[in-house]
Amino acid sequence: MTYDEQVYSDYLRDLGLLVREYALEAKRHQAEAATPFMDGYLSGFHRIVSLMQQQAEAFGLPPEAIGLDGIDPEVDLV
Repeated sequence: MTYDEQVYSDYLRDLGLLVREYALEAKRHQAEAATPFMDGYLSGFHRIVSLMQQQAEAFGLPPEAIGLDGIDPEVDLV
């Protein structure tokens, strides 16, 4: 089974947008109830968003191609 490049592109962008949405939601929940669980949960999203952005850069992909433009883990997820 083969897929064209558009399928991969759509998948990455959709995944990035969902990760971004969940990460920002985790930040809101952590701000409302700062528990050790929520701190760890947010920390996990910080790591994932950072990793996805770093990998995109390494492959020459702009952040908007993976749906993670406009989010800075060091500012928005701490």
